[in-house]
Amino acid sequence: MKTFVLSIAAGLLVLIAALAVLLFLWPRPPDTTDPRLFEGDAGAVDHCALPELDGQGATADEIPKAFTPGCGWTRFPLPVLADCREPLPPGTPDLRGLWIAREGPMAGHVERIEQCGDRFVVTSSGIIHDFRTDGTLARGSRDVEPPRCINTFVSIEWVGDVLHFHPFGLPFTVVTRRMEGDTLVWTYPGVEGEVRMERICRVPERSVTRHPSATRHPSATRHPSAARHPSTARGESAA
Repeated sequence: MKTFVLSIAAGLLVLIAALAVLLFLWPRPPDTTDPRLFEGDAGAVDHCALPELDGQGATADEIPKAFTPGCGWTRFPLPVLADCREPLPPGTPDLRGLWIAREGPMAGHVERIEQCGDRFVVTSSGIIHDFRTDGTLARGSRDVEPPRCINTFVSIEWVGDVLHFHPFGLPFTVVTRRMEGDTLVWTYPGVEGEVRMERICRVPERSVTRHPSATRHPSATRHPSAARHPSTARGESAA
């Protein structure tokens, strides 16, 4: 019995050590991000003027994949898929645009969604998650989570009209995004209920820059009473 217990304990230690290596020490993929994304002023971009996906331009395969720089960007980058013109696959919901949460514990959270072909890019709170929505881990989001540079491995797929995010390609969902009319609805671990977001055309001035040590979603951990004070929440929110 003692030998059995020791074997189980040793196995758990090996598993924990392997997970720690995977999350903190595993090398990142080669960075193919176009450096020009960080050379312009995203605050001056009209994000309501969405690219026409008419097939008359670059395809999703022709645009270099983008990654989160370092442990998180400090200035909101320019759109990754601005020159992409590949139509969305038939039946794929269009979530493109710049979105902001106006109320609740995530009030002030801003994120940009780009789509082209089956490619999908989320830019928000220091991250650029660039992936395909084919449900495979190989073409999913392989990136990091600010500010501690924790490695993330996520497969993403459409289930009906809802985009599901699966950590490590496992058969359970931790994040979803979907449209309800003109509202983007987002669920995220640690955030109670749904985050409902409305479209805006320009990155708010307070969201153009970000402190390197800022957590991804600090407002998600604040006391629920923050929801009653949206102006305060916006001042502290991740951006």
